[in-house]
Parts: sequence; structure tokens; C-alpha cells
Amino acid sequence: MSKLTREDALNYHAQGRPGKIEVVPTKPYSSQRDLSLAYSPGVAEPCLEIKKNPDAVYDYTAKGNLVAVISNGTAVLGLGDIGAMSGKPVMEGKGLLFKIFAGIDVFDIEINEKDPEKFIQTVKAISPTFGGINLEDIKAPECFEIEDRLKAELDIPIMHDDQHGTAIISAAGLLNALEIIGKKIEDVQIVVNGAGAAANSCTKLYMMLGAKRENIVMLDSKGVISTRRTDLNDRKKPFATERDINTLEEAMKGADVFLGLSVAGVLTQDMVRSMNENPIVFALANPNPEISYEDAMASRPDIIFATGRSDHPNQINNVLGFPYIFRGALDVHAKCINEEMKVAAVRAIAELTHKPVPDVVNAAYGLKRITFGRDYIIPKALDPRLLNVVAPAVAKAAMESGVARKEITDWKAYDERLRELMGLDNKMLRHFYDTARQHPKRVVFTEANHINMLKAAEQAYNEGVCFPILLGNEEKIAKIAKEHDIDLTGLQIVNLRHDREEERRIRYAKLLTEQKGRSGMTYEEAYENMYERNYFGMMMVQTGEADAMITGVYTKFHDAVKAAKDVIGIRPGLNHIGAMHIINSKKGTYFLADTLFNRHPDTNTLIDVAKLTHDTVKFFACEPVMAMLSYSNFGSDKEGSPANVHKVVETLHAERPDMVVDGEMQVNFALNKELRDAKFPFSKLKGRTVNTLIFPNLSSANTAYKLLMEMGVGEVIGPIQMGLNKPIHIMDVESSVRDIVNMTVIAVLDAMVDELKSISAGCSFCQY
Repeated sequence: MSKLTREDALNYHAQGRPGKIEVVPTKPYSSQRDLSLAYSPGVAEPCLEIKKNPDAVYDYTAKGNLVAVISNGTAVLGLGDIGAMSGKPVMEGKGLLFKIFAGIDVFDIEINEKDPEKFIQTVKAISPTFGGINLEDIKAPECFEIEDRLKAELDIPIMHDDQHGTAIISAAGLLNALEIIGKKIEDVQIVVNGAGAAANSCTKLYMMLGAKRENIVMLDSKGVISTRRTDLNDRKKPFATERDINTLEEAMKGADVFLGLSVAGVLTQDMVRSMNENPIVFALANPNPEISYEDAMASRPDIIFATGRSDHPNQINNVLGFPYIFRGALDVHAKCINEEMKVAAVRAIAELTHKPVPDVVNAAYGLKRITFGRDYIIPKALDPRLLNVVAPAVAKAAMESGVARKEITDWKAYDERLRELMGLDNKMLRHFYDTARQHPKRVVFTEANHINMLKAAEQAYNEGVCFPILLGNEEKIAKIAKEHDIDLTGLQIVNLRHDREEERRIRYAKLLTEQKGRSGMTYEEAYENMYERNYFGMMMVQTGEADAMITGVYTKFHDAVKAAKDVIGIRPGLNHIGAMHIINSKKGTYFLADTLFNRHPDTNTLIDVAKLTHDTVKFFACEPVMAMLSYSNFGSDKEGSPANVHKVVETLHAERPDMVVDGEMQVNFALNKELRDAKFPFSKLKGRTVNTLIFPNLSSANTAYKLLMEMGVGEVIGPIQMGLNKPIHIMDVESSVRDIVNMTVIAVLDAMVDELKSISAGCSFCQY
């Protein structure tokens, strides 16, 4: 990560709209009726329902998804007591993390009050607004009293994240580190340097997980907390040791675990060397650890090391916990966050680290491959699986421990809701993966020496959706695989230029000559083409030696299309092929065509594209409602592209009355049903929500889907070819691994249809 300057930080918070969060309406508000329902007089009805049944507040308001991030600014990050207002950027940042990681709305509240009693009364007074309260950056020892009192006197989830967040995440890391080195938590000697809120909470949680008090030594700024000291408060006394030691250096001799929640630079290499074999060192001082990463790793080779920093392995980061803990607590309307819920979070986070890491996580951190081990004892902060692992574990623990007001009975549906909440779910695509796994096919990956395609082939095989056939030089592929830790087990490699493939090249050339001889292709030309990946791969599909093919990651598009037309050909009854992209957004699923093939389509081309798209959308279990787009509406422009589209609609209405299609129309009228119905009540689309957009030319279609993709409005799947005789799919240049795997699934389904011979004159998807 590049170094952040003071100017970078200030500009980030100030540019555009100041701050990092905003409030967004969730209900319609465009008409007087909407406003009357939102406020007076309609708002009276939910008010009366809540008065009759207080729990109804979760049904009629945002309480169930609203958390307060509350601070008095007395212990802000590493800045200390800088005041409530000065801490507001931190609280806004916490709100942003709640939203992006768990879909939870936040009001940040900065209370200018240091007196614990007055602070408590203020929080209690505003608590009816919220489903949960995250206490933040409040100094010890006041934070202990504040949290204890609020937990006892309120019936909503309350957590001081500075205490419990660090405890939960570090505990998960500790369990995994101990597993790696083969030690048990009840046997290890633990040194805790620091005696503040986080250290107190961490130590208690470790003991709950099995650590023994007599094996723990805690230190504060004055040295070892021992029974001989007379200056200990009630928070430190439970951790006083009877051992005759006074300094950190003495405590570290023979220790198994070091937990630092203190200040930078207090731990030396000699202290680390004095520890037991396979030492575990968590140096969590912020922003600089008790010992630097470089010094720790140089001290001895058998160390497992973690910090709070993102620029080294094993970051103990609270964001791994608090969004998902509150998510699970809110979803069962929990009365508190109890110890059982914290332990459930610990175990869920620890267990997730054992599972294969998705490629999207490896890519986010610029790593080849992360696997469970000394440098990966805790999940990465950007791992999207945390939500669906931690939140359900916390919710179950709340139910089992009796603090949940609401029961979750359908956990599969809950998992789907969490995915939908974060825009992580595509039910349609998930269904296709499930179907492909039941009938995996042989898929040719033509550009196997491209790292993305090679990774995609491995992932598709591991997903169980296909049997990959890699075209390329086996030595080169093996070298790339070794460099990027790719497992080639189960992946067939075909070197199309090797001498042993000569018989197949000759056979393919003869077959292609028979197909294309009357189109001017000679045997010599056909034979030469068999040294080219696309021709060879497509002949494998054409002859039935493979079922589908993926290409295009670096191949010139026109070369791939020419090969497809020469070898595979266009389906009978069609003169054109097309391509479609699917946009899966929070507003719904949209189908866009033609996004790849036809630059300046004439009337006949657009008719073919519309028919192909209609039948393909039906394959995706969606009823196509189609808008033919232009820059004019229903004949308002009589020349050029609008006139062409107008003619297409007339023809489709006459030839395919079953198709729900109309136009030409501007995209705002296509997507705004109310606007369209009011302005053009005669439209065949009246009262319907458009889900399919046919563009007048390739420039507009390609620009539209790439604009949506770069703006991050949703997941983009495609391009899906429509109209070829066999399942040949041409990717965009430099497609991601996920894009290629998704397209492989589509290709497998296409091959299933081809195998069943349930093929219409339109596209191979339509009768599946």
C-alpha cells in the first residue's frame, strides 16, 4: 500500500460532499400521497401499532437495522483525549465500515461529556432510536463502568468494540496459531503487556476459551501486576500473579504467547529469543507495534507473528468482527451481546481461515494464493464470506442462550438474505452452477498460458462444473502454474503443435476442407489453421471431442469470430449472431444486446438480434420485456438509426406477436414505467417493467455495459454468444478469473442443451 500523506487524508474527507456517510430515503417520496404516507396523516397508524405492541417498532421503523456509534472522544485511536467533535471523523468511518461490510445503517453520536454517570444517562435517553449501540474510543477505566451499566440497564445489543473487538479477533488468531504449532490453550504461558480495556477483555476471553489464570502474566506501565503490589485497582487485581518477577524481560522467559496492547518498541529480539519454541507474538500497539515485523521475523525462524497493521501478514483487525456480530444480533432482535455470542464469533472466524480462499480475496491483496498457515491465521478484512459465516453463528448463539426476541428457522433463506443485502447473491447464477455441477462437460480453454484463464480452468474444475482441456505448451503451462501455485491435477493439456497431434491436425484439416471447400478454403489453408488455437479448439468441439470452448482473453476478437464462422457456423434460419451481457444489480437483473458482434446493424440484423435475445432471456427463466432503444421516441425522428429501429419494431409486432417488445424509445422511458405509461399509454409495454434492452448499434451497447460495470452497479456476466451452432464463447480481452468461470458455467449449460438436441432456430439456450 502506498504511503498516505496528510494532504491525501484531508482531501479524502473534504472533497465533494464533506464526511463519509449520508441518510438516504428508502420509500417513495415523489408524490403528495407518498409524503402523506411518510408523515402526516399516514404516519399515525404505525405509531399506534407500536404503542399497542412495542416490538412492532422493528416492523415499521429502521430500528432493527440501525446502530449508534457513540463516543466522548477520550481515547481516539492513538490520538488520546482529543474531544468529542475531533473524534467525529473516526465515528463516521466506523459507520462506513458497518454499512459496506454488513449493510447496517449508522448514526454517529459524539457526546461532549466525560462524567460516566451523565454519559450513561445520555445514552439511555436516546437508546429507543437504535437496535444496537457500539461504544467507541472511551478511555479506561470509565469505559468499563459505562459498558457494564448500559448492558445491565438496556435491552439492546451493546458492545465497546475497543475491548471486545480486539479480544474476539485475536482469540480467533490465537486458536489457529496454537493449532499450527500443536499446543493447547490450557497449557501455554501467556504474557499480556498492557492492562487497559482491550487487554482486560482479551485476557478474560482467552480464559473463557481455556487459558488458565495461573499461566497468565499481565503488565502495566509499572511492571508485572503481582500480588505484592498495593496500587492495583479492581480491574487489575484478578490478573495479579504470585510469581516472583517484576519486568517484561523476566516474564518473557519460557513464555509461549505474547500479547501486546501497549506502546511501540518495548519488546526486543532477545526477549523473543527467550520464549519457548514456536512462539506466538501478537504485537498490537497502534500505529506501531511493540516490535517491528522485520525485527520479530529476524529474531527466530519459528515465530508466528501478528500486528494490527495491514502491510504485514496476520492483521488483527476489528473489522473482521463488529459488523457481522451486530448483524447477527440485530437479525434476531437480541437483547444483548453476551459471552456465548462472542465465543461463537471467535470460532466462526477461526474456522473460516481453514477454508480455501476465494480468488477475489487473493486478487484484492495482490497475492498468488493464501492458505492456512503461519502467515495466514486470520481471514483477510476484504473476505466477503465473513458476513455469511459470522452473522449466522452469532444469531444462533443468541437464540440458544435465550437472548433473542426473534427466531430464525430457515437458515438457507437467511444466508440468501445476507447475500442479497450486500449485493453478493445472484440466485440465477447460483442455480446455473448447481445445474452445471450435476452434468459437467469437457470445456476447451484455448489461451491456457494466460494466468487468468489458467486460474479459471483450475477454479472451474474445483467447482465441479467442467473437465478442462488446456491448449498450449505443457512446459510453459507447468511453469506458470508453479509460479502462481496452481494445481493442474485433473486438467488435461493438449499441445496442438506437438508432433503427436499431427494425426489430429490432418483429420481436422480434411473435415474443415469438406465444410468450407466451396467457400474457397483449400486443404493447405485448413491444415495451416490447425496450428492456431481457435481453429483447433473449435474443431475439437465440432467433432465432439470436447463439448464447449472459451476464448478471447487475448485473442483478437475478429480472428475468433472468423474462426467460429468457418468452423462452427451460424444456426439454420439465421444470418447473424449476437452477444448479450447480464447485469445483476440491486434493482434487478437486466439483459443487454448486442454488446459484441454487430457494429452498425441494419434492420434485418436487429431483427435477428432481438429474436435471439428474446429466446436467450427465456432460457434464463425470465420473461423478456424488451425495449428497442434509440435517441428518439416512437417515430419522432424519421431518419437514420431511429427509423431503422422503428422498422424493426413494426416487423417484430407483425412476425412475432408473442414477443413483448416496443420502441423505439429513449432509455429513461424504457426503465421508468410510470413515466413511459403516462407519456406513451399506447405502448405494448404498458404496466410492465422492462428487463431487456436492445441497443441500436454496437457502440452504444458496448459503452453502456462497460459504464455500468466500471460504476460497480452490479455483477456483469458475459458476453454470452447467441446464434452459433455450438457452445463457443468469446470473452472480453483481459476478463477476470470470475468472469471466465461464470462464462464456463454458461458454456456447460449451452453444451447440455446441444447434447439434448433441444435446439430452436434461435439459440442453444432457448429450449433448455
